[in-house]
Amino acid sequence: MADQPGGQQKTEQPTPRRLQEARRKGQVAKSQELTGAVSMAAVLLLFLIGLEWFVLNLQRMFSVYLEGFTRYSVTPENIGYFAWQAIALLFGLTAPVVMVVLLVALLVNFAQVGFLFAPSVLVPKLERLNPVQGLKRIFSGRGLFEFAKATFKIFFIGALCSWLLHVRMEDLMILSATSPGQGLYVVHNVLLLVAGAAAAAYLLIAVLDLVYQRYAHHKSLMMTKSEVKDEYRQTEGDPHLKSWLRKRQREIAMNRIKDEVPRATVVVTNPIHLAVALRYKEGEMSAPVVTAKGAGYLAARIKELAAKHGVPVVEHRDLARYLYRRTQIGAEVPVAVYQAVAEILAMVYRLRAKREVRSERLEVR
Repeated sequence: MADQPGGQQKTEQPTPRRLQEARRKGQVAKSQELTGAVSMAAVLLLFLIGLEWFVLNLQRMFSVYLEGFTRYSVTPENIGYFAWQAIALLFGLTAPVVMVVLLVALLVNFAQVGFLFAPSVLVPKLERLNPVQGLKRIFSGRGLFEFAKATFKIFFIGALCSWLLHVRMEDLMILSATSPGQGLYVVHNVLLLVAGAAAAAYLLIAVLDLVYQRYAHHKSLMMTKSEVKDEYRQTEGDPHLKSWLRKRQREIAMNRIKDEVPRATVVVTNPIHLAVALRYKEGEMSAPVVTAKGAGYLAARIKELAAKHGVPVVEHRDLARYLYRRTQIGAEVPVAVYQAVAEILAMVYRLRAKREVRSERLEVR
């Protein structure tokens, strides 16, 4: 792994955000060799399938030329006609090949990287015109690898084709003693063998290149531990700031609990993990209001404050869960639990009335 500033090494896998940013900039793993190899194989297959069509069009082109030259003399006046006719015939012959190459190139690139629109790649950059930077790119590790790959490709495919021609040299040597039809058949077979072998070899090199390109791309996007931490801070926020915010939120919640629980009418619990404080004043409120709620430590504090200030604590598991999960602080209780809340308030009022009667009797005595 290459050392980074500060002595750090790229030992961490690229994060999804890093991969997304690289793709947005057009930095994706793809092999141009694969596009060329598949295009070459497609053209070869096209020639095999449409060989008769190509031969007939070649014959037609030569016939038109020979017939035209025998009928008309080439003059400055009709040279344009002959030129346009040649272009039209050549276009008709090469158009299928060009269309197949373009279609195959699009499909191969789409198969490698999917749909990708990266306008930043099309923006001209002045550093690309800098000859010093150009030389650095040429003699960089990637530039030398591409040069070595191109050299190997030429020599490997060239050696393979030369060996196949050497193997079939006896067939080619007897062409002068064969009829034109037999000679064309021999040349066709030899060319087909050489072109097929070259396409197969090129495809093998392209597949290996694709594997390498994906490996090199992944390696180039690997990150140092410091880069991962910096990205986490940018996307998720500073851990210290998040810790301070959580602490501040707990303080605000605790202050609200200290203010609201002593004024609550009743506290509903489940009974251990959840606690919800309700306040209701008959004639002033249309429905009971949730003034505080909490889970775990906050629930324990709510129950402690309720016991300290004489607020009734009633156990009702289903109601406590419902109010905690579906009701916000400061909101009225939902209509769906009116009946359950009314029963609890009625019980609280009865208990309160009994205490008042008992206290009055004690005062009379």
